[in-house]
Amino acid sequence: MWVRVPVVCFLLLLSSIHPAEAKNKKKQQLPDIVLNAQRVLVVIRPDAGEPLMDPMANRTARAEVESALSKWGKFEVVMDGQMSDLIVAVRKGHAGGPAISNSPLDNRPVIFEPSEGNARIGGAPTRSPDLTNPGLGPVDRQPRINSQIGPSDDTFEVYLGNVEYPLDAPPIWRYSARDALRGPQVAAVEQFRKAVDESEKQRQHKP
Repeated sequence: MWVRVPVVCFLLLLSSIHPAEAKNKKKQQLPDIVLNAQRVLVVIRPDAGEPLMDPMANRTARAEVESALSKWGKFEVVMDGQMSDLIVAVRKGHAGGPAISNSPLDNRPVIFEPSEGNARIGGAPTRSPDLTNPGLGPVDRQPRINSQIGPSDDTFEVYLGNVEYPLDAPPIWRYSARDALRGPQVAAVEQFRKAVDESEKQRQHKP
């Protein structure tokens, strides 16, 4: 019996210390590469079809996300064809029914801005690099109407930029919920902002 008493006391001591250590060593939610990022590109997921009854759904969601990120001010929102530290891929929820694949409406419009007698034409002068591996053979980019079944919730996914085929990797952070991409209060951006703020606090308390 004299051997058990020290062992029991030792186990009780460990159990009393463990919760405090676990609390202090809470894993940082987002990696430093996200917290240090400066430029972000918002794209529509390549597999996100446009509902036939709402052909502007994904384009509108992308614009709402870009606006919310710009108002936040932590990242510079860049356009297609530009280098970015992060890529945010959005997809408007669409439970099922007829959908348009490769919709030309998802392409960014050309911007015409007259300034002091001169005119500036902007937009995406070149097509962005492939976000996913196109595989062998020619890539079919023609618009098509088909029957699509997908999640009914909106999705917001964060990927690492400046890499080949960025959307082929697992997302660094993901949020999915009903109307998560609806503006002006874009819930997905608010949740991402909270995750960034919490991770910043965790980083500051690292030993």
